[in-house]
Amino acid sequence: MALIHMTSSFQSIGKDAGVQMILPDHAAAPYRTLYLLHGWSDNETAWMRHTAIEQLANEYHLAVVMPDVGLSYYTDMAFGGNYYTFIKEELPRLVERHFSLSKKAEDRYVAGLSMGGFGAFKLALNEPQSYRAAASFSGALLIDELLKLQEHNQDTTRKPYMQAVFGLKGNVQNTENDLLHLLGQLENNSTTTAFFQYCGTEDFLYPINQLFRKHAKSSSIQSFYSEGPGDHEWHYWNECLSNWLQRLVELRFL
Repeated sequence: MALIHMTSSFQSIGKDAGVQMILPDHAAAPYRTLYLLHGWSDNETAWMRHTAIEQLANEYHLAVVMPDVGLSYYTDMAFGGNYYTFIKEELPRLVERHFSLSKKAEDRYVAGLSMGGFGAFKLALNEPQSYRAAASFSGALLIDELLKLQEHNQDTTRKPYMQAVFGLKGNVQNTENDLLHLLGQLENNSTTTAFFQYCGTEDFLYPINQLFRKHAKSSSIQSFYSEGPGDHEWHYWNECLSNWLQRLVELRFL
């Protein structure tokens, strides 16, 4: 197994960014690839430090790409870098050029926790023919509801950061950051992506995940939902990641 940490300059965000990668042993190239996205307080090293992703990548013969996106919400920020362009275009182009990664949609997967869960579903809903499966673990999936929750809890510490991402008014309705709007757009279109949603019942994002689940069930996407005891913490996300990869095998998505 190869563990790689690379830093490269990206035009879309106007700066260098770190990318952590895993290349599996005993797997035929070009590799199937999982883009694994971090949460609000993390960076590109978080999954390596807190979960068994190294062992899982080898077990399931996956290359894993873990980029650092700061506090961007995987978005072309109102005041900041174009991190959605970075994650959608520039990053895959870079890693596929330098490493033997499959460019086929059926060999590409995306998953993330919290902010990264939003990023994973955003990518898969905006690019429905680009990924075989997407997973959200305790995802901050509905930005409007998240901003209301922060306002209700008088959480002023994150307000300037959220305004830098989504603008001073924080209006995301009917944009690429409105996942319910994207679900509606897919109603009359086919998508080969399977969506897997996980959330712990003690998580503060549980009501938001319930609301997204309700809309996903009535949409045309192929969706799977799992909940159980768990809070917004790494022990739960490590279990989610392992469970998800096993389910992909069982359902012949991997």
